[in-house]
Amino acid sequence: MAKKLVATVRLQIPPGSATPAPPVGSALGPHGINIMEFCKAFNEKTKKEPKDLVFSVIVDIYSDKSFTFKIKTPLTSVLLKKKAGIEKGASEPGRQVVAKLKKSDLEEIARIKMPDLNTTDINKAMKIVEGTARSMGIEIVD
Repeated sequence: MAKKLVATVRLQIPPGSATPAPPVGSALGPHGINIMEFCKAFNEKTKKEPKDLVFSVIVDIYSDKSFTFKIKTPLTSVLLKKKAGIEKGASEPGRQVVAKLKKSDLEEIARIKMPDLNTTDINKAMKIVEGTARSMGIEIVD
């Protein structure tokens, strides 16, 4: 008999740094799963990733208190900030430009994000990433 899915929790966690403390503990605790088991499994899977990235994690929790999780690609905003060499985006996007990136940089990020985007066309993926860049105050130049 198939397990019954009771909850899906979305988290954003840097690689190798999941701990029972918030935000992980406070998000998973109410569902009664073994938080340490999740932390150990997540940290083991992400131990070779660069520490300056942040990953989206989707945790499916079942009625018998078991769980599965899927690690998505790093957040687009984190990849853009890393590529542009900035700490944060613009406080007034559209009026303030905090960095400039080339189309080739945009394509590189779009290729990384492709598995999680709702397109298989690289040009459309680049448009999606470009929208995030624009909302952060990053200008795309040719």
